[in-house]
Amino acid sequence: MDIDEIKTCLNNPDFQYRLKGVAALKDYKPEIAVPLLKGKLDDPEFLVRSFVSRAFGAQQTAESFAALLQIMKFDNTPNVRAEAANSLSLFGKCAASHLVLTFFQDDHWLVRRSILAVLVDMECENELFEVCMEALAGDDIATQEAAVDALGMLVGTSQEQAALSQLLGLVGSDSERIRQHVASALKGFRDPQVREVLSQLRQDSNHRVVAAALENLL
Repeated sequence: MDIDEIKTCLNNPDFQYRLKGVAALKDYKPEIAVPLLKGKLDDPEFLVRSFVSRAFGAQQTAESFAALLQIMKFDNTPNVRAEAANSLSLFGKCAASHLVLTFFQDDHWLVRRSILAVLVDMECENELFEVCMEALAGDDIATQEAAVDALGMLVGTSQEQAALSQLLGLVGSDSERIRQHVASALKGFRDPQVREVLSQLRQDSNHRVVAAALENLL
């Protein structure tokens, strides 16, 4: 699609055409694509803004980085903010502090789970541990579960002992779902305490917790 066709699509009242226009910009250099993408930051259709967020991740310039920060902070749709977080992570570890700040400021579960996932992929163990602690202090059970899973990914990092300490503290959680995730997360740790704790969890009153603890024997 040539640039004039793209511009026509981006201005079409039908958002499906605008989606096609945004997608077509992947074939263009940042100096052409980024200004056109910025023109769609306030598109009324959240799917278009989501596509724009994804496209900025492929156009890695200071201008697109700044645009993603704007989207992640101010867009009124969680799906779009989450997509911006995913794209921002593609810029590497320079994005980690911004993702942490957003995690603390944005309490929507979708945004927070997206940030947890990308920090794991980015191998930013200090930032990951920090957001895990914030997640566990919150009220959303799905985000807490994701944080428990993420703590299990810190084996072999500078945060291994801190992560293990947090997981051991959750063994007696009132939430069966949390205990289940703790049992799974502990499987990578080789600390002597883990064997005793898993033995305890294999006697849990909930069969899913027992099953998760038994997985560690395989």
